[in-house]
Amino acid sequence: MNVPQLSELTLEDLLPHRGNMLFIDEALEVDSTHALTRSIVRKTWPLSSQRGVRPLILVELAAQAAGVCNGWDRIQTQGLDSEQMGWLVAIKKADFFIDYLPFGSVVLARAENTYSFANLREVSCELWMEDELIGKTTLQLFQANEQ
Repeated sequence: MNVPQLSELTLEDLLPHRGNMLFIDEALEVDSTHALTRSIVRKTWPLSSQRGVRPLILVELAAQAAGVCNGWDRIQTQGLDSEQMGWLVAIKKADFFIDYLPFGSVVLARAENTYSFANLREVSCELWMEDELIGKTTLQLFQANEQ
């Protein structure tokens, strides 16, 4: 099996998200246990108001960063043409340290699989804007079997 490098993949190869629901702009680094992603806050995002985007969106940014990591692992172990199924996400814990995300700001999300068994993952994620920690989440991900 020919395993592609990160530079050879698109975000659509790694994630099932498309169009306005794809919030990640770039995968900066990835391996089978973690991913670091970059997103630019946009007015088209859900939870937008005149002040910016409400921090609850950080849960989705964390989930998409986790999806990059787990999409990478799928491609590495099953190949690029393997079935790309989404994950059900539960929020175990989420802490936000900002009231609004300003439009145009850059958010870095570092997601790490802290537990993995079969189709279950627990993922810890820190979200940063410049040098400021703006959120921390612990997510539980479950992927149904292909059947």
